[in-house]
Amino acid sequence: MKEAVLFEEKQYLGYNKQSMLRRTILALFCFLAYYWSENPKAVDVSGVHIGSYPAQSLENSGQLFFIMGVTILLFSIIFIFVVHLHTSVSISGITLTGLWTSRKVKIEFSEIVSVRKVRYRKHFVGRSVYNLHSKGKIRFYTRGNEFVELIDKSGLKYRIGSQRADELTEIIRKALAS
Repeated sequence: MKEAVLFEEKQYLGYNKQSMLRRTILALFCFLAYYWSENPKAVDVSGVHIGSYPAQSLENSGQLFFIMGVTILLFSIIFIFVVHLHTSVSISGITLTGLWTSRKVKIEFSEIVSVRKVRYRKHFVGRSVYNLHSKGKIRFYTRGNEFVELIDKSGLKYRIGSQRADELTEIIRKALAS
């Protein structure tokens, strides 16, 4: 028999801002290199000298850049549909599920001592992580500015990134109180 789900949230890999920005810049570089291969002459613009295309002797080198740029954009579109982190809260605890090969993580409410909502620092560059053990903390993050920090009886901290951190914190507090 399935337990009643109190809270459920799915975070998709393609919505991480930093990863999306990196892929977009790389795709733009590929498209600029393709344009440069199609227009290989040297250019002087506002005192800046842009030399001729260096790989003129290689046939179809520009098309390779174009194909790479389109491929990067297609992967970006596919990543929008890939679930990276699935957070589910039931009466007994929190279940975190990751990508296909990731193990399911279950945190029992009987082990949790405290819960609080925290904002990430302004200079935080968040890369998507699942079950990352570092310095006594276990991190689960895909995107967003806030996370819920849980501390268990052994002092281990779980940091779960969430788009709805307020709601998740309140549900966990109610579950701990009952």
